[in-house]
Amino acid sequence: MTVLHGIAASAGIAIARAFVLHDDENPKVPRYAITLSDVESEWSRFINALGRAREEIIVLRDKTKKETGDEQSAIFDSHLLMLDDPDLHNSIQNSLKSTLYNIEWVLYQYAADLIQQIEMLDNPILQERSSDIYDVTHRILNHLMYRERFSLADINHDIVLIAHNLLPSDIVSMNKKHIKALVMDAGGKTSHTAILARAFEIPAVLGLGNVTQAIKNDELIIVDGDSGVLYVNPEPEQRAYYDGIIRKKEQALKVLLSEINRPATTLDGKICTIKANIEIPEETAAVKKYGAEGIGLFRSEFLFLQSKHVPDEEAQFQAYKKVLEDLAPKPVTIRTLDLGGDKVAPELFISEEKNPLLGWRAIRYCLSDTELFQTQLRALLRASVYGELKIMFPMISGVQEVELALEQLEQAKEYCRSKDIVIKDTIPVGIMIEIPSAALIADILAQKVNFFSIGTNDLIQYTIAVDRGNEKVAYLHDQFHPAVLRLIRHIIEEGHKAGISVGMCGEMASDPLALPLLLGFGLDEFSMSAISVPRTKQIIRSLQYNEAKELAEYSVALENSAKIVSHIKNYLSDKISDTI
Repeated sequence: MTVLHGIAASAGIAIARAFVLHDDENPKVPRYAITLSDVESEWSRFINALGRAREEIIVLRDKTKKETGDEQSAIFDSHLLMLDDPDLHNSIQNSLKSTLYNIEWVLYQYAADLIQQIEMLDNPILQERSSDIYDVTHRILNHLMYRERFSLADINHDIVLIAHNLLPSDIVSMNKKHIKALVMDAGGKTSHTAILARAFEIPAVLGLGNVTQAIKNDELIIVDGDSGVLYVNPEPEQRAYYDGIIRKKEQALKVLLSEINRPATTLDGKICTIKANIEIPEETAAVKKYGAEGIGLFRSEFLFLQSKHVPDEEAQFQAYKKVLEDLAPKPVTIRTLDLGGDKVAPELFISEEKNPLLGWRAIRYCLSDTELFQTQLRALLRASVYGELKIMFPMISGVQEVELALEQLEQAKEYCRSKDIVIKDTIPVGIMIEIPSAALIADILAQKVNFFSIGTNDLIQYTIAVDRGNEKVAYLHDQFHPAVLRLIRHIIEEGHKAGISVGMCGEMASDPLALPLLLGFGLDEFSMSAISVPRTKQIIRSLQYNEAKELAEYSVALENSAKIVSHIKNYLSDKISDTI
């Protein structure tokens, strides 16, 4: 058995035989000399092939829009724009005239050179866009050479698809019934592949480097998309373990889905609100399917990360409007742009920094680029009349940032009123508490806003001073560290003293071991991936609020996380079934 570790890009578990897609990334493109009199006919061949490529992309775009919605289909809108790019046309035509080689070779060289330039950039987000250039140029090349690219739509049995770098068009057209998981050499959480995999609920592990060389066709693969781990030719006991997990998930999900409309009320009557986190508007279907009571976090930056162009006010408005209308009358909390750090939009200048996660990002970036910020705030305000909007500012470190952000919001409101744009009079405004400085002055910040949302992923990272992306110190990223728990308790207490609600939208909010602690601390709102909602509701319904308060008080007095976790496990042992 071989164990491989990659990026957990789309959750879920799958077991199937490997299908290694050795797509011909370097086709044998003919090269031969032409004369000046041939240039016109070669150019006509190019225009004809480009037209056929456009027809294919329009079909893919329309299919994607029908299956998943506007956000994913926008990927193919960008491909259409690329086809009509004057720079592409001019470069190809000039090279055709200057080199006097056939059009296939000219196009192939153009694509290879451009992709090489992009992949040499330090920015991983921009590097991932090379797949779009490959997709478009090789689609044209296939028509010039009358090549039929292997179609993943022809897959007729269950497989784990192993590839170097799937194109958006591959994922849209593939037979999703039989492709049980995606595994790739390339890609990351913000790549188009990851976004589409999540939209189609296909487990995916990406960024493995050389998995196409490490795995052979027909080898048995276990894909754990929850943790980013692959098991190649697993031992019988490993296969049995994951078969058991899959069965438990399937059986439990049937029960949970039959209870999605039951509230998350403890045995002694404490009511908790369970919401969902989303990244793209089309995820509202899953939010409703799994019984979430609204959206606790819409990561609006993904509208920017999945597009080659910064979305304008109208594009943002339409996205926010769709989410609010889909969920109405349930509340939707939309976080303003959390760009920077490890999330860089291609067209936005974010300076290269030695410590980007501690640098110019999130609210800091928005307050320095007020034009960008105003565009988003206007779009949010315009959308507010279509549902129950709540606005949330990320990465707040002190009072001044809150005040400046609120000033920007008021300025956007004044603009809308001056243009007779109808907006809601009252929109709750909150902040994310994810920096220790904000946690420690929660009493002051609570006087400025309507709600808090605790972002545990960053709060843990900043509190313990550990980069969770660094495999050498990742083991220190501990949500049960006494210091982290005491900060969480403090935030909740200070929020309640000021009369505002306190939620949590980090991964900790759906951890079964953390739930009794958070309940005992008095957390009002738990927000998580949609699929985790039914299970979380079920666990809360099995707990006593008064017991949870005693558990929380005792736990924060313990000296280390090992003792805290052991104590919680003992408490839960006779209350809930095995975590699935």
